[in-house]
Amino acid sequence: MIIVPIKEGENIDRALKKLKRKFERTGAVKELRARKVYKKPSVVNREKMLKAIYVQQLRQNQEI
Repeated sequence: MIIVPIKEGENIDRALKKLKRKFERTGAVKELRARKVYKKPSVVNREKMLKAIYVQQLRQNQEI
């Protein structure tokens, strides 16, 4: 459960913004979307590997 402390006289829009930020940090929406569709472990591992290769290539290009 997400709790957002609100100060006396604080704007409701600001409080909602804090709540939204906290909710995004928990990763609840991301997890729900991931659970909608089953991905085989081999596919997940392949995607992780491709992402790691991509990031590594970006870092190598920045060093040059």
